[in-house]
Parts: sequence; C-alpha cells; structure tokens
Amino acid sequence: MQNFALKFRPRSLDEICGQRELVGVFKKFIENKKIPHSIFYGPAGCGKTSFARVVARSMEYDFYEFDGGNLKIEEFRKILKNHENALSKPLFFIDEIHRLSKTQQEALLIPMENYRAAIIGASTENPYITLSSGIRSRSMLFEFKPLASEDFEKLLERVRDEVKFDISDEAKAYLVKSSGGDARGLLNLLEFAVSLDEKITLENLKTLRANAVSEGVSDDDVHYGLASAFIKSLRGSDENAVMYYLARLIDAGESADFIARRMAIFASEDIGNANPNALNLAANALAAVSKIGFPEARIILAQCAMYLAHSPKSNSSYKAINAALSYVKNEPPLAIPPYLINTAPEAKDYLYPHSFGGWVEQKYLEKPLKFYESNGIGFEKTLDDWLVKIKSKG
Repeated sequence: MQNFALKFRPRSLDEICGQRELVGVFKKFIENKKIPHSIFYGPAGCGKTSFARVVARSMEYDFYEFDGGNLKIEEFRKILKNHENALSKPLFFIDEIHRLSKTQQEALLIPMENYRAAIIGASTENPYITLSSGIRSRSMLFEFKPLASEDFEKLLERVRDEVKFDISDEAKAYLVKSSGGDARGLLNLLEFAVSLDEKITLENLKTLRANAVSEGVSDDDVHYGLASAFIKSLRGSDENAVMYYLARLIDAGESADFIARRMAIFASEDIGNANPNALNLAANALAAVSKIGFPEARIILAQCAMYLAHSPKSNSSYKAINAALSYVKNEPPLAIPPYLINTAPEAKDYLYPHSFGGWVEQKYLEKPLKFYESNGIGFEKTLDDWLVKIKSKG
C-alpha cells in the first residue's frame, strides 16, 4: 500500500487543504507568470512543502528540494550553472531554511537578486528572528496556519474517493482532533488504521495514538480564545485562572515558545517598571523553554506565570510609546536642537550632565511634549522619586 501522505499530496492549488488566502494570492502570481522568493513559516504538517511543489508544477519550473541542515552550496551552484541556457527556471525549495549558516544564507543573495532561480524556504521558526535581513528583504514572508476541522473534512473526502473505509463520527472526531492541525499526522494515522480494519473504530485509533491533541491547536477560535483568557487572567492577577488556562494551552498542544513569548510581551506591556524583574524572568523563561521543551517546560512556564500574576501591574510605558508613535505619524517632525548633534558646530554648546553633578536643565525637544504618565505603582514609584531627586539637584 502506497504511503498516504505521498499518495494524497495535492497536485494543484485547488487541492491544497487550508491556507485559503495564500492559495488566492499565489493563483494571482501564477496567472501573472511571476512568483516572489518566499519564506513559508508555520507548524509541521500544514502543507508548506506540498504548496511549494504545486507552485513549481504550476509555473513549469524544475523542482529541487534541499534540507537546510545539510545544504551544499556547491551543488546549488552546479544546478544554477546547468540552467544557464535552459528554457525552464529552477525552483529551489529549502526545508528548515532557518538551519542555514550565515555563509550559506549569503550565498543565496546574488541568485535571489538576479532571480536566476525561484527560492522558497520553509521553517517552523520565526523568520524575523532566524533569517538574515538580506534574505528577508529579498523574500515575501507567508505564515501557514494549522489545518482546521473543515480542511480535514475536505482531505478525508479525497481519500475516500480512492480508499475504501468506514469510520464512525466519534472515531472521525478523534482522528481530526488528535492530529493537532497536522495533515501528515492525520494521513499516517488513517493509513495504519485502514491496514488494521476497513471499519475504523475509536478503539483502534486510540491504540495507534494514545494521546490526543485537543482542540486548542486545530481550532483557531479556541486557540486564540485560550491565549486571550490566559493573558487577561494574568492582567487580572487571578493566579488560579492563570494556571487553568496555562494547563489548557499545554494540553491543547500549544508550543512552549508561543506561551513564553506571550508572557514576555505581557511582562513589558502590563507590568513594565512596576516590577522590572518580570521582563528578566520572562525572557529567561523564553530562552529556557526553547532549549528544554515539554514535558519539563511546563514547570518553567508555570513558575513564570505565577510570578507575573503576583506582580504589580502598570501599562504606563506601553501607553507612552503608543502616544509617541501616534504623534510621530500624525504630526510634522520636530527639528533636533543643533547642540544635540555631534557633527553640528553648535555641539560645543551642549551641556554635559556629568559636569553638573548628573543633571542640568537643558532643552531636548523643540517644543514641550508629554507622552509618559507614571501610574506610581510598585517600583515605578521608586523611579518617580529618583527622577524628582535627580532634577532637584539643578
């Protein structure tokens, strides 16, 4: 029996499961006979490789697949040279592109700039962090989402057209939910369930896959609902609600990185300088879970969540940067006082605060503006007192 994941790989954009917006965008690209260098990022099993194959077939490009962990630049250059006078253009698909070294990434820049080949990279990591600015500036970045229940229904219909099997509603629900948005995972489980018995039962599915990933990953509404409830419970300092929603997120198969990133943002946005150590702890938690992973990562996440829930809250820095950005976007730019510019002749008039005991009255803006309003909460009150003492020396 042929491997289901290969047998039912989509052959056209219309057969792609999920990613509806991206399908529409790439149909336009293909219609215009030009596709951009692209980075596909998202969880495993959501169709990144299949999408790239379909794009290559639709554009009539020669498809070459590489793994970022063992890409040999010499082989890449050899293929480019062989296509110098060819009628078709090569499409290089680089899986796990985030694993390329800095030197390997730099080797892609000139071919990308000259468009001698189309390059599509795939990654489960955030490309804004893992890829060089040169790669990002030459590429379009497309986020792939986990497949939802209706996407799996469409896939199961395709399989049923070619494979004889019968499945109960409860077994189908388990098949979908236990796959956690991963089409490859669903097809693999289905393949071996069919090999056991054409009548697929919940019992057989649970024998093959004992632990189901619940609805958190495969259902966008539940996914974002849980994340929202988790953050709002942190903001409300309800430690038991925080622990409940954290457990729900973990049980739903959410990545430790995602949860830790949300807590790092929260530590700055909602706690800020009321407890500056919150950001330190959240940043360390993010670094730790990226190296450790589940199941032990749950302990680190729980410790961090409890610290954040118990910390005093202030969003004064968050509000200040939003107000400043709004002003910058909507008002004419202010001239910089010339004595603040090192290369200006007036720089000699700059008053060096250290020469005046740490502070001296001096104009830093062309006109007075006020963006920051302290809430006076926690350590923020100490910072307010420091500022008053500093300026009183003048």
